[in-house]
Amino acid sequence: MTSTDASTLEERIAPALTSAAGFTRAPFSAATGRALAQLVVGWVWAMTAGLTLWICVVTFASFVPALGVGLPLLAFSLGAARLYGASERSRLAAQLPVRIADPAPLGVRTSTLREAWHAMWAAIRDGRGWAATAYAFLSLALTSVIVGLVTAAAGAAVAAIALVFAGRDTVVVEWLSTPWPLTVGIALALAVVLLWSAALLAQYGALLQVQLAQALLGPSRAEAAQARARLAEQHAQTAAAEASTARERAVVLTETRAGAVAAADSERRRIERDLHDGAQQRLVALGVELGVAKRQAERDPAAAAAALDHAHTEIKETLAELRDLVRGIHPAVLADRGLDAALSALAARSTVPVRVQVDGDLAAAGPAAQAAAYFVVAEALTNVAKHSAASSALVTAALAPDGAGGCRLRVAVADDGRGGATAAPGSGLAGLRGRVAALDGTFDLDSPAGAGTRLTVEVPCAS
Repeated sequence: MTSTDASTLEERIAPALTSAAGFTRAPFSAATGRALAQLVVGWVWAMTAGLTLWICVVTFASFVPALGVGLPLLAFSLGAARLYGASERSRLAAQLPVRIADPAPLGVRTSTLREAWHAMWAAIRDGRGWAATAYAFLSLALTSVIVGLVTAAAGAAVAAIALVFAGRDTVVVEWLSTPWPLTVGIALALAVVLLWSAALLAQYGALLQVQLAQALLGPSRAEAAQARARLAEQHAQTAAAEASTARERAVVLTETRAGAVAAADSERRRIERDLHDGAQQRLVALGVELGVAKRQAERDPAAAAAALDHAHTEIKETLAELRDLVRGIHPAVLADRGLDAALSALAARSTVPVRVQVDGDLAAAGPAAQAAAYFVVAEALTNVAKHSAASSALVTAALAPDGAGGCRLRVAVADDGRGGATAAPGSGLAGLRGRVAALDGTFDLDSPAGAGTRLTVEVPCAS
């Protein structure tokens, strides 16, 4: 019925009834002022609009057996009762910290005579209209009693205090025939009791007013039950959707984890193979050359010098291979100068003319996201040079919002080659797809035959 539960409702409207602190501050609290204001305004509104409504409904209902004209007048009055209920809900919401839910509308139309007839009977059978009429009468009775009691208690408290200031020579003092100090003590104690009583009555009256409005002006029990059922169904659907999403996410994570493990194992084997076939063989040859130079240093200085020159060449080629190998693991330029410079370095080494376009600052992307983007571009440019027969390529990189307060790093590589590329199992593109999926990213390859290739990857910046 309301936006707060019963305990919270009492604490907000009548704190003097729920806590010792609220009771102590009752005559001076804002809750008492709000309660008094709403009681007075509610009483005036009930004395005018509420009483008029109640009289009209009772009068027109009595006309129904005798005069048929009473039916439309009764329907009109019950429709007005709904408007009175809406005005009371708005008034209570404006004067007190409470919101009473609206009942379900009648939902009838009156565009034709038949529809108008059904609308009239719907209004007469409307339980919320009759409930609002009952509220108009009960609210008038309640506010009249509470306002009268509060006024009497507050007036008596003022009279008791006035008696103290009036002095000994009053009729009341003579009638009491008590010593003056005792009279003053009794008067002040009575004033305190009456003042607190007035405050408690005001808060309690406001609470009763709200509870009465909740029962008669809000949704009926059937409507409230239907609303709870709809809410429970929505929660169940949401929970089912979240469970389905979680299951799908678990499947995806399992697949991407397996792909990431396979990609890491493949990368490890590639590094092992490159070290064995490249740098290791060159180092063995370098050891042989140095041994030859050592043995011939005294007998044939020229041959020793030639062997040293060959060894020097081997050292430079070995260092170049090691640099390429390290660059394949994690390029130094990416860590030192960022993704923008690393992409430019890849483009400069490509045998196909490549243009790099970076929109904005990419520093917000995390190291893992930047590394994934780098290797995507490196593999794509390698494929462009080896397989596409392209005359040019374009690399673009930018940050895009993800709708949840974060961002995603988007990189794309496009060429004008022959197309037809696929991320076949075991290929470099398949490994990149696994790397991107492990970061919860997206991998899109568009390569129609004869129309070039476009590879687009997005990964979360926080990866």
